[in-house]
Amino acid sequence: MTKSHSDPVHRPEHYARWPIEPITFSLRNDVEFWRGSVIKYAMRAGFKDQPGMSSEEAEIQDLEKAIRYLEMRINQLRGEPEL
Repeated sequence: MTKSHSDPVHRPEHYARWPIEPITFSLRNDVEFWRGSVIKYAMRAGFKDQPGMSSEEAEIQDLEKAIRYLEMRINQLRGEPEL
């Protein structure tokens, strides 16, 4: 199967602007799930459209998702039962 520049499954447009996608970077570098998620959401923030949202709202949502993964890791390190 060929992977075109705009293939939403194999090369989503919101990641295609970089030479390497976040998942490829994470897998090649054995990055933990939480850390890879922060990278993913930070890299796509401002570039992925969300139905029913303005571009600013969509960017904020992705940044909030990145923050949430950081908060969950902090809670884990603190031994919090609720991540």
